[in-house]
Amino acid sequence: MHHLGATRSSLKPDHLLQTPDTFIRTPLPGAENVDFIIHAAPQLGARFTQMTAAFAAGGSLGYASGQRFLYVLEGELELEAGKRSHSLVPGGFAYLPQDAPHTVHAKSASRAAVIEKPYQRQTGAALPEIVVGDESQIASTALMGDEGLRVRALMPDEPPYDFAVNTMTYDPGSALSMVEIHVMEHGLLMLEGGGIYRLGDSWYPVEAGDFIWMAAYCPQWFGALGKKPAKYLIYKDWRRHPLGA
Repeated sequence: MHHLGATRSSLKPDHLLQTPDTFIRTPLPGAENVDFIIHAAPQLGARFTQMTAAFAAGGSLGYASGQRFLYVLEGELELEAGKRSHSLVPGGFAYLPQDAPHTVHAKSASRAAVIEKPYQRQTGAALPEIVVGDESQIASTALMGDEGLRVRALMPDEPPYDFAVNTMTYDPGSALSMVEIHVMEHGLLMLEGGGIYRLGDSWYPVEAGDFIWMAAYCPQWFGALGKKPAKYLIYKDWRRHPLGA
């Protein structure tokens, strides 16, 4: 039922809130038995793509248009990369450098967040390497000393890597200590719980399943509401000069 056109989704010049009632699924070249929800793309103004991939059992991804990051939401994926096989279950993740040969197959019906970005090499830096891990095995750190707001870094914070992906978990009632305005853009997928997000001059209720894109310099703030923690997966471009030098 469409509720006479009502939705929490909203598109403004510097941000997008996309809620599940507005998701449209599409196939992509090279992928088999996978439907994609393309949340952020250059057509939006983003300099990366972020998608949710819904795999049927046996489904597989096609080629990557740049670097690729995977985070498993449901089910089980088999990754073949670097002459090794990896089983990725919920919370499992992988980073594949641009042009790194790899295959991704679903052992069962599965869903995964997929982020792709053209690689921007830093002069004199080594090339990035394949990264495979499990979020549950990564120690969390308190953001700005606030134990109610915990961050897990899923990518190495080193010169070869030009973006970061973190999970952030807020205890009920916890909030960012400031409104952030910065040069990085974000892709954000709400994983658990909910709260209030300020984007630009707008304030939105958000909940698990929602996606948010934030352009560079979009004012942003989040506070968790409810009786259980709020958690999201967040991408940002990182460690590169704005002029590309």
